[in-house]
Parts: sequence; structure tokens; C-alpha cells
Amino acid sequence: MHPPLIVGNWKMYKTASEGREFIRDFLKLYTAKSSVDVAIAPPFTAIHSLHEALQSSPITLAAQNVFCEHEGAFTGEVSPPMLKDLGCTSVILGHSERRQHFGEDNDLINRKVHSALSHQLRPILCVGELLREREAGQTNAVIEKQLLEGLKDISAEHMGQMTIAYEPVWAIGTGKAATVDQATEVHTLIGAVLENTWGTKRETIRIVYGGSVNPDNADSLFQSPQINGALVGKACLNPDSFVKIIGSAHRSLN
Repeated sequence: MHPPLIVGNWKMYKTASEGREFIRDFLKLYTAKSSVDVAIAPPFTAIHSLHEALQSSPITLAAQNVFCEHEGAFTGEVSPPMLKDLGCTSVILGHSERRQHFGEDNDLINRKVHSALSHQLRPILCVGELLREREAGQTNAVIEKQLLEGLKDISAEHMGQMTIAYEPVWAIGTGKAATVDQATEVHTLIGAVLENTWGTKRETIRIVYGGSVNPDNADSLFQSPQINGALVGKACLNPDSFVKIIGSAHRSLN
């Protein structure tokens, strides 16, 4: 079983200089624990400064998005080799905000997953349902469709490089996290889909939860054996609260 993974998704917050200040304060509080993997996903503009600031720490860098082509006339886009050169080892793909605000569909996300894997970037694939879909009883169908289409033609071998993040859209940035039972149910479904389709054993892939994770609910979320970490939004912007969430993941293993 992989160690829990805690990813801090800064979204469109913090300049490069603000990012350096964050890392300075964060590292004063953070005590590295081999039992928990930690990654930070800053805006593109802050990746270089964070890479330099994190050189002597075990914290890894993730990107918040990537384009599906190696290079070309794609104004405003960033390629996998560019991210690799800046020190990124993983990339968030299919986040609900990319789907909602920028029209990314499962086909494009699938192309991005393939491109990331071909350049040795570990994808963190986000899946999740809208509130109206949950209320209509469509959660399982939505999640399964996002998985099957987002991971289309991914080999069983490459599945070992994947992390799946369950992020119910109705919980992102709302302060209303899914209950432990709700999250556990969907995480169990995701594990079953991956095993039934790719033969991927549950213990070989991380399925993390995202959606209003904070220091107050992290302990209870991580008590579920189906939840292998968190994709943290707002709470990761404060060094103290981010360290507390990492501590919760560590305590869940004891």
C-alpha cells in the first residue's frame, strides 16, 4: 500500500514571491514523515521559485494542469516537458473547475493523461458529481463514466502511476465536505471499477478525497481505509492548517 498522499492545490492564488514566503513559513512547521507523501501544486508562475525553495525537502511539486501536446503553436499552453524541466513530478488533470470554466471534456482529459504518462508525469485524475447528479441518484454512473473515458486506453502497467481524486463538485470551496460514509462509498466504487476494468488491485493505487478538506474534518476522513489522502484547496493556503492536515494523515496510520 502506498503512503497517504496530501496535495495542496493553490489554484489561482499566490505570486512567486508569496509562494517563497509560504514555503519559508511552512518548512518551519513541517516535520517530514516518511509515512505521508506531500506535494504542492502552485500556479505555473510560481513553480520555479518553489522548486528552488524545496530543494532540500522531501516535498514534491505538482502542476495544476498541462496541455496534451509536446510542443507547437498553442499560445498560452504549457507542455509536459516544460513542467518536467521545472521539477514537477505530477499533474492534476480533470479538476471540476477545468471542466466547468474551461469546457474540458473526458476526451481532452484522456489525451492529457496519455501525454503526462508518456513524459513520466504522474497524473492525479479528478472525478466527481454535481449536486443535481447526486440528488438524482446518478453519482455512480457519473463517476464510472469519468473513469472509463478519462482513462481510456491506459495500460494496466501505467495504472500504477495514477492517483484518482474523488472531488464531489458540490463540496469544492463550499465548506461542505462529503461525509465519511459518502466519500467511502464512492472510493469503494472507484476501486471496484479500476479492478474490474484494468485488474488493478485496490492496494496498488491511491484514491484521495478532495472537497472542503480542513483540519477539523481531516481526522475523521482519514479514518476510512478507503481514503488514501487528500487534494486540499483553501486550507492548504495557510501553512499551519496544511501542516495539521498532513499530521492527521500521519496519525491515521498509527
